[in-house]
Amino acid sequence: MGRMTRPEISVIGAGLAGSEAALSAAAQGVHVRLYEMRPAKMTPAHRSGDFAELVCSTSLGGEGEMQSKGMLQAELRSVGGGIVGSADQSRVPAGNALAVDREAFSARVTALIRAHPLIEVIAGEVERVPDGICVIATGPLTSDALAEDVQRLTGSERLSFYDAAAPVIDIDSIDMDIAWRAGRYEQSADYINCPLTKAEYLRFMTALEQARSHTPHDWEKLEFFEGCMPIEEIARRGVDTPRFGPMSPKGLDNPKTGRWPYAVVQLRQEDEGGRMWSLVGFQTGLKWGDQKEVVQLIPGLQNAEIVRYGVMHRNTYLNAPDVLLDTLQLKADPQKFVAGVLAGTEGYLESAATGWLAGLNAARLAQGLAPSVPPQTSMLGGLVHYLASANPKGFQPMNVNWALVPDPELPAGKRKWGKREKRPLMFRAGLQDFGTWAAAQGLDVKLPASVLEEKEASAPEPVTAG
Repeated sequence: MGRMTRPEISVIGAGLAGSEAALSAAAQGVHVRLYEMRPAKMTPAHRSGDFAELVCSTSLGGEGEMQSKGMLQAELRSVGGGIVGSADQSRVPAGNALAVDREAFSARVTALIRAHPLIEVIAGEVERVPDGICVIATGPLTSDALAEDVQRLTGSERLSFYDAAAPVIDIDSIDMDIAWRAGRYEQSADYINCPLTKAEYLRFMTALEQARSHTPHDWEKLEFFEGCMPIEEIARRGVDTPRFGPMSPKGLDNPKTGRWPYAVVQLRQEDEGGRMWSLVGFQTGLKWGDQKEVVQLIPGLQNAEIVRYGVMHRNTYLNAPDVLLDTLQLKADPQKFVAGVLAGTEGYLESAATGWLAGLNAARLAQGLAPSVPPQTSMLGGLVHYLASANPKGFQPMNVNWALVPDPELPAGKRKWGKREKRPLMFRAGLQDFGTWAAAQGLDVKLPASVLEEKEASAPEPVTAG
């Protein structure tokens, strides 16, 4: 018999996504070549050569059954995810959030990878995507040469180099007694419209003028152009400028008055199920607290729940709905997987989670198995479903949020769920479904005791022979 060879894959980038991808694939018995250009070539955002370096924040999100990131953390813990495990071992007090000592965290992840017998770390810049099965996880500062090769694989128009996003709202928090659905000049009703009187518009403009902007790092700064101007910059050009731009009321008859309002804010559907809606023309760099206050001054959005805040910063990401399957494979080349920010996610935890799934699926493909996707009731399943099915027009990266996960079925006689009622139900049901899926992939799953108890309590009574 000839010498048996072990299946192998490549992973480019040792940030949170790439590190988790390498650990996930290696856990399946696959040999991993992990490429990392640091410290030989640094980026403006990094300070060391350690893996999974946290650059801007120490927080991996809120914990517990009320938090969407808490649900994603629980899913990764249940399958032994290396990033969440290292975070748990490096945590520092931060109330109900998972925060870490950044240096200790990166050192733990680095040691975990370097000690793994199936992971081979290769130092140096990768300028071309390797042949064979590969996970591309190079983050928001992908090098120019590699970005050019990714453009070759996907098409140049599908790769963006900056993130200019508007706030995204959960539809359940939009007051449809005030807002209405319509297109301009009675075109198809594809938009939700929020009307403003002159007094409401002037109050909104004053708040927008006084709101504070996020101060970007030097490497994040953008050169604004007309098609991507932040709403606060448009407002600085004159009090009526937004009303003749993104807030124009032309062609929008308010059904309550039969006339055009003084100004209008439009929202466009962002996801397949119509749970998430973004403010058209409202890309913004405002601080998140100020952003929320300004948005909630818009009639119809006074109780708006923002599931993704607007941002303006340097970023490299693909138009995921155009180029990715929900398995995180490239449509153009299914041997290539993409994870993290490059795949269209926002946030450290989301990067790690997509890295875990890309690593698992790359390993399965290397072993002759079909890639698989968690159920949409899980937070990770909801996220990758969104990436593959979102509105590709003006696509912007997304963080996890409850609008990604279907609401539980309403009991008979109940009109509407309250957040504090439904989120724990979504958390437990989604985690159960994730665990069932993961076990079917042959993974060792360890669910929290509270979820196991609920699963046992809801199991049908065994049928015995009569």
